Amino acid sequence: MSRPSVAALLAADPVVLAPMEDVTDPVFRRVCRDLGASLCVTEFVRAEDLIANSRLARRKTALADDDRPTAIQIHGASPELLHQAAHIAARAEPAFVDINCGCWVPRVARGGAGAAWLRDPAAMVAMAGAIARSLDLPVTVKTRIGWGPESHMPIVDLARRLEDAGVAAITIHCRTAQMGHSGAADWSWAARAREAVAIPVIVNGDVRTADDVVRALAETGCAGAMIGRAAIDHPWVFREARAARAGLPWAPPTDAERLACYRALLAANVAVRGPSAGVRVNRRHVGVLGAMLTPELRRAIYAADDVTAVERALDDQQLAA
Repeated sequence: MSRPSVAALLAADPVVLAPMEDVTDPVFRRVCRDLGASLCVTEFVRAEDLIANSRLARRKTALADDDRPTAIQIHGASPELLHQAAHIAARAEPAFVDINCGCWVPRVARGGAGAAWLRDPAAMVAMAGAIARSLDLPVTVKTRIGWGPESHMPIVDLARRLEDAGVAAITIHCRTAQMGHSGAADWSWAARAREAVAIPVIVNGDVRTADDVVRALAETGCAGAMIGRAAIDHPWVFREARAARAGLPWAPPTDAERLACYRALLAANVAVRGPSAGVRVNRRHVGVLGAMLTPELRRAIYAADDVTAVERALDDQQLAA
């Protein structure tokens, strides 16, 4: 099957929705697409779960026709299990398979997955290369600039080695693993890596606004910019980034748009997960309500155990406004 290259996907739209555990499920991806996102990445999927054909893995890797282009991200500590998992993920015909080599969360990295691969760059390159050579679709890597406070981060040399191994693109979160989300992301590392390779480099970390997208692409020369946490509360950033890149003005979402967004997420989550779980899961998206999310409304939403109670709280907020 013919599919666009990663470079072609980024040329069409360089702004990418980041993989975020418990966030970038099909429901949230659809909302982001409606607001201007194009290329998206799934929540990460544990290699062992894919191999076991678990219900969770099936949910995370199911890609509907209107949920494309989407890449599937996998993570794990074993090269052999990651290899198996990549082939299973490929059956869903994603845009590409992305290997998580950057997650710093202790429960992931402590077991040797995610950013733990940065402790042994040679092993990371060997693992990613073996997977890339064995699949007939692109394989990419998402990583960080290094594990800890090294005076010279390994990312530039690592990018070259990953390219030589056959990796199709690299996303670089411009913090070390030990930094987590603290401190400022240093985009200059993405620029240096981009200068060292011919494959696309996607800059990630502190890309929060439409202006950040424009600046990140201009300062680094990268083929793409990935937006993560900022999109959780403000998925309109994709619409705004399109306007900013075109030199057009944009307006922030109105209160009516924010309410409509939360209600759309609520209805979709209830349809997918059922009335009880759907209401609970949707609490992760309360940030889309913006300034309307008063302490009283937040308490009402978190206390609600059915759709009717949530809708009543939202209606009360509208009346109060």
